[in-house]
Amino acid sequence: MTEEQNIPTEETPTAATGANVTDTNGAAASTGAGELVALQERVAQLEREAAEYKDQWLRAAADYKNFKRRTEQERADLIRGASAGLVLKLLPVVDDLERAMGSATAEIQGSPWYNGFKLIPQKLQTVLESEGVTPIQALGQEFDPNFHEAVIYEAAGDGQGGKVVGELQKGYMLRERVLRPTMVKVGQG
Repeated sequence: MTEEQNIPTEETPTAATGANVTDTNGAAASTGAGELVALQERVAQLEREAAEYKDQWLRAAADYKNFKRRTEQERADLIRGASAGLVLKLLPVVDDLERAMGSATAEIQGSPWYNGFKLIPQKLQTVLESEGVTPIQALGQEFDPNFHEAVIYEAAGDGQGGKVVGELQKGYMLRERVLRPTMVKVGQG
């Protein structure tokens, strides 16, 4: 045998083998296309889930922000309520101090003791004002049931009808809220 005879010859693909190659490529292509469609569906599903999670996260963040704002508002309201309760308890003390100052005789008013005592209601008023407590101005004003409590009606001169002509007990406000209305005499006429 010669060497040429020992060399295997390359076989050329036959038509049948070529068909098999084409079928194999077609099957691979159809399998690849099926996988691609499945992957695209999976990506679309994951995108929907991601959008849903993002929406839930945004809602939770908004809920938290609202909760935080509401909690801060409730806390501020609680502090204001506690302040109002304390101030309401202090107002009779302020009234008593003012009555004591008003009942002092001329002899007592000149003493150093009286001058020192006079500072107490002034300091107390300053503290109350720093907390937002202000007296309600009533004398000479039109009667307003939101701020005044009419205790006495009396005959009044010209132009005094419906106006406050006397103040029996001072009223106070805490910021925009009436703590205690002013007890007043209202003119009729």
